[in-house]
Amino acid sequence: MCAKRKLLFGVLCNKMLCVERMDHEMSISTKKGLHNRVGVGALAWIWLKIRGFLADKEKVAVARARVALVVCPVITFYLFDLYTHNPIVNMKPKVQVLNIVFYELMAVMLAGLFGRIRAALMVQSGFFMVVGLVNYYVLKFRSAPIMPWDIFSLSTAASVADNFDYTPEKDTVLVLLGFVILLVLESRMKIAKSVKVTTGKRLVARLLMIAVPAVLLYGYAGMVQDDSFILKFGLYDKLFTPTVINKRDGNIVGFLMEMEYLSVEKPEGYSAQKSREFYESLGSDELTMALADPGSVDRPNIIVIMDEAFSDLAVLGEFQTNEDYMPYIHSLQQDEDVISGYLNVSVLGGNTANTEFEFLTGHSMAFLPQGSVAYQQYLKSESASLPSYLKSLGYSTVAIHPYYADGWERDKVYPLLGFDEFMSKDDFTGAKKVRKYISDEACFDKIIRLYEKKEEGEPLFVFNVTMQNHSGYDEVFANFTPDIEVENINSKVLNQYLSLMKKTDEAFKELVAYFAEQEEDTMIVFFGDHQPTTYVSNSIVRSNGLQPDSLTLEENLLKYKVPYVIWSNFEMSGTTLGGETSVNYLAIDVLENCGLPLPEYQNYLKELREDYPIISAQQIRDARGNLCTDEDSEEKQEKDGEAVLPYQSLQYYLLFDWPVE
Repeated sequence: MCAKRKLLFGVLCNKMLCVERMDHEMSISTKKGLHNRVGVGALAWIWLKIRGFLADKEKVAVARARVALVVCPVITFYLFDLYTHNPIVNMKPKVQVLNIVFYELMAVMLAGLFGRIRAALMVQSGFFMVVGLVNYYVLKFRSAPIMPWDIFSLSTAASVADNFDYTPEKDTVLVLLGFVILLVLESRMKIAKSVKVTTGKRLVARLLMIAVPAVLLYGYAGMVQDDSFILKFGLYDKLFTPTVINKRDGNIVGFLMEMEYLSVEKPEGYSAQKSREFYESLGSDELTMALADPGSVDRPNIIVIMDEAFSDLAVLGEFQTNEDYMPYIHSLQQDEDVISGYLNVSVLGGNTANTEFEFLTGHSMAFLPQGSVAYQQYLKSESASLPSYLKSLGYSTVAIHPYYADGWERDKVYPLLGFDEFMSKDDFTGAKKVRKYISDEACFDKIIRLYEKKEEGEPLFVFNVTMQNHSGYDEVFANFTPDIEVENINSKVLNQYLSLMKKTDEAFKELVAYFAEQEEDTMIVFFGDHQPTTYVSNSIVRSNGLQPDSLTLEENLLKYKVPYVIWSNFEMSGTTLGGETSVNYLAIDVLENCGLPLPEYQNYLKELREDYPIISAQQIRDARGNLCTDEDSEEKQEKDGEAVLPYQSLQYYLLFDWPVE
């Protein structure tokens, strides 16, 4: 019985387990079915919503518009910066986002302004396509991007716009193609006819879309100019290198940062009264006597030639030519009776007016915004200068520039600097040309005619800014065949440039030969305003095993070096032996070697030069040859800053507070 009971009990238990298992499996199946039904129902509901959404063309258009309003400005940013650099490689991710915010705000503001998103996006993309291309060519031709103060130079830029080769590079064509594709896509977006930027067609909505982004953009500009934000965000703010600013910070952020410097801030601790007292204390008895009786001092004729783009590119590295491209200048550099050396200028490939500003006034672009043009921005009234000083000594003062008189506003500025007469392109009718420009030979002939027409014994000061060697150097001309060839460097632009240097060298030799035969004491000062843009000189850099984009600071500064010579047909009385200097000091050498007393400003600069022989927008170098940089110790920076602060204060005083009586 016991065994039977156990067997019966086992069978019953087994059946119960089977029943329980079946119930459990049925429960699972039921749950799965329920889940499946819920899932299918949810998908069906979603599908119905999607179908309903897609059927509502207005909602689809709104969604498309919102996506486009976010995505298209981002694409515009990357395309705009790709003209000149790769933003993904050169810019930190957070800096990229910072730039994108600007484009997004601008797109919203334009949408409110036009009332239609498609129009807003197309205007934004088209604007940056054109401006980006202009910025690309500006950077290519003058080695610096568009800067805020370039708006003052539009007329000058337009006058020389046809002198360059505008053949785009492959990458530039791809960027343009990208913009064209973006514009086509924006134009085909069906968001304009059905989606207006209004809420219930209320005017207030559009006004808000204009006003709110405008206010935010104003705050945005102030934010990127704030020193604490720049430091916290890791932005690059060295105005000495605007190309690096735009590369690291983006073209838009860089441009907005530079806008802070449209006006010149007063130097630390500046006082107009103290500066005036200091300036007046710089005079000398010799100066007072000379001004009272100009006939009591020797007054030789002074001819200054600032030759357009004249430089000796051998400073950048070795290269061989079929013949010497400036044999006469090279011979003068070896002549013990001639003062010669190299000027360290503030500009490269353009902004000629800044070099003449430094020479004529003694001021330095080191204390003005990088890329600004002093003639157009700061010279608005009579100013102390070399020509005004010589005029007070009885000199006849004449400026010559064989191109448009209003270039860099010279026709307005020269009278303020003390020039009695300005001869421009209109005074060179029928003059000989080299390529499309009036030749240096014609300029030098004009100087000779001026000398021959003046009264005997009347001192003459001539300041001649030439035009013959102006860029570009790509075109072929019937009246000019390059005769200089560089060995092992295949560069037509370099050959043409060096051949132009040879033309200038020949014309200058004839000018010196003429005055060597004249009885009246005459000094001739000759120097270049800047080197040509780097598309001419980079081939020399590469041939010497260097890459233009990875030069050291010292190697990069070689691009700002041009030769100068001071020749005279009399024994010069100064103590200057030539060598390295900067343009702001050159007038000291001219006056001292003519035996003329130094005016107040140059009297101060003479002492400053003993400690800091080079001061330009690109560098400040002390007497030991040390370059003063941001990497110096705080103690050295403070010492250098204190040493040049009186110079900066005097310059500010003479530019903005100097009394005209």
